[in-house]
Amino acid sequence: MKVEFVDSQREEHGVQPVLRALAQTPAEIAPSTYYAAKTRPASARSIRDSELTETIEQVHADNYGVYGARKVWHELHRRGVPVARCTVERLMRQCGLRGLLRDTSPRTTRPAAETVRPGDLVKRDFTAVRPNQLWVADLTYVRTSAGWVYAAFVLEVYSRLIVGWQVATSLYTDLALDPLKMAVWRRESQGADLGGLVHHSDRGIQDRAIRHSQRLAEAGAVASVGSKGDF
Repeated sequence: MKVEFVDSQREEHGVQPVLRALAQTPAEIAPSTYYAAKTRPASARSIRDSELTETIEQVHADNYGVYGARKVWHELHRRGVPVARCTVERLMRQCGLRGLLRDTSPRTTRPAAETVRPGDLVKRDFTAVRPNQLWVADLTYVRTSAGWVYAAFVLEVYSRLIVGWQVATSLYTDLALDPLKMAVWRRESQGADLGGLVHHSDRGIQDRAIRHSQRLAEAGAVASVGSKGDF
């Protein structure tokens, strides 16, 4: 960290003035130590970290910056990149990446009676071999300077694209319906056949309203509901 700090100041102040300014402080670093570190070959770990960081940044950007460390870790494994979750958490902290924040203040789901809940057709297997085979819907929230903002979206699993979304300052039933209507309209306007599509969400009354089910039926799609926090 000391070497990185000196490097961050070298263009403006020069190396030697920075080293002198750090003398007699807890951050003091000897000139010989600094120059030895600069000429030392990069370690295998630092090279691996650099490669992983680049991939993590790409995954985070591909998913509109909403993925936290857990989802980035799962996506890396889907891409065949073996890495520990703690390593993903460490590298995301270092490069300032984070997902949409969640806490216990707002409620995003209102569980309905178990007797009316559709079955779980996905069983946590969030993979697809063709377009419009599986859509995943979720609802989250973000704290802003003006208060909480709710965001609902539909992810097309095969392409990893968000095909429908809506944001609002309050939680209401159509907040889940609006992204679905957008997603269906966009894909059908492109000539897609949504027959057999599975639309998966976690349990919550917003994703199980009557109009929501009707819109799925009209498109030839079926609903799937998993447990809370499936994705």
